[in-house]
Amino acid sequence: MGCAISGLGLTPRQVTESRGEEEHLTEEQIDMIKVSWKVIQEDIAKVGIIMFVRLFETHPECKDVFFLFRDVEDLERLRTSKELRAHGLRVMSFIEKSVARLDQLERLDMLAVELGKSHYRYNAPPKYYAYVGTEFICAVRPILKEKWTPELEKAWKTLFQYITRLMRQGYLEEEGTKRTHALVPTKERPDKRNTAL
Repeated sequence: MGCAISGLGLTPRQVTESRGEEEHLTEEQIDMIKVSWKVIQEDIAKVGIIMFVRLFETHPECKDVFFLFRDVEDLERLRTSKELRAHGLRVMSFIEKSVARLDQLERLDMLAVELGKSHYRYNAPPKYYAYVGTEFICAVRPILKEKWTPELEKAWKTLFQYITRLMRQGYLEEEGTKRTHALVPTKERPDKRNTAL
């Protein structure tokens, strides 16, 4: 649908340094992302809308997670939706915060894990997370024009893989916490069968 990587998920060859077993961005990739973000943020609302319209176009099953858009088939109605614009801006704000924290990975880690936890509460499972990065890349490529390079694409893919992994971790942590709380009774009650006089 206009983007060669649409629907393929984010599985590029990794050319990153290792921090333990995790992959992470190189300093050069961080610099490329920061420079490109300065251009991207000029069209932040437009990118957010394009990203989600494309997401719903290429992966219509993702709409099931969004109560407000679940039954909307008209893409033009989506493009002009105030709610979609607001959600797109929230996602772009998260990306902006992520870019700002690239030099403070511990803070980025906490931010992404917390986002994964909140996605558990919204019932938005990890299987959809990588699609957002793919559609973000498709949305920003035309905005960056000649500034878009294979190296820059690799840097953004690596960032989204990193964030996606941490969000998945947060989702699973929250799921485990909720499951544990569901198994522990809130109040110990005597078994009625054993209280007969």
